[in-house]
Amino acid sequence: MMPVLYLGHGAPPLADDERWTGELRSWSATLPRPESILIVSAHWEENPLTLGATTTVPLTYDFWGFPQRYYEVTYEAPGAPELAAAVAGLVDEPVAQDPARGLDHGAYVPLKEMFPEADIPVLQMSMPTLDPRRLFDVGRKLAPLRDQGVLIIGSGFMTHNLSCVDMRTGPDYQPPQWSAEFDDWAGRALAGKDVDTLLDFQRKAPAAGIAHPRTEHLAPLFVSLGASADQEATTTVDGFWYGLSKRSVQFD
Repeated sequence: MMPVLYLGHGAPPLADDERWTGELRSWSATLPRPESILIVSAHWEENPLTLGATTTVPLTYDFWGFPQRYYEVTYEAPGAPELAAAVAGLVDEPVAQDPARGLDHGAYVPLKEMFPEADIPVLQMSMPTLDPRRLFDVGRKLAPLRDQGVLIIGSGFMTHNLSCVDMRTGPDYQPPQWSAEFDDWAGRALAGKDVDTLLDFQRKAPAAGIAHPRTEHLAPLFVSLGASADQEATTTVDGFWYGLSKRSVQFD
């Protein structure tokens, strides 16, 4: 059975952070080689649940104001039409296709660091809702894919409030209290397999409204939790990047 991941995907400049890219490469080196990858990114919300390109198409550069070199990055992973068919058969709800939509930066930025050869088929799936319990249920339905060698990845950010981040300070500055408190709470809840508390984070987590003024970057965690079949969560990357929690976990 393949593990399940939830990771902080960073922004396009993640590629320039040698510490973080090294952490992602070291992590991927410990993983069994997937037959294919199913990734859910914070940057694609679409209802009904929608599957991206099942053939190799150009990436989706869903960001603005960055230097040109970030728009020249490529990641020509094979499509995964068989995986798309399997997903559609498992989720028991309407499934749409968007064959022209390439991987967005929540998908290709971490994958390029973890699987740089781009030789593993990748399928991106939209989030049809931000409701934690509905996403958890989607993850539960997808769990059988793990027995078929599919690596399920939720890609977001453990804390995400860009309005409270000063990018001039550098990536290693002391995190603000709200970010540190939410990260600590999430780490303890994950280690304790306290799924109900995690799903109810908006009421139970400290500084939840500041850490996630909009919840799309935590939402992929709930898909991963559902697919994890209540397995242990191990933190594989921790620390902060411009004050945002990098905490990433592996369920196995």
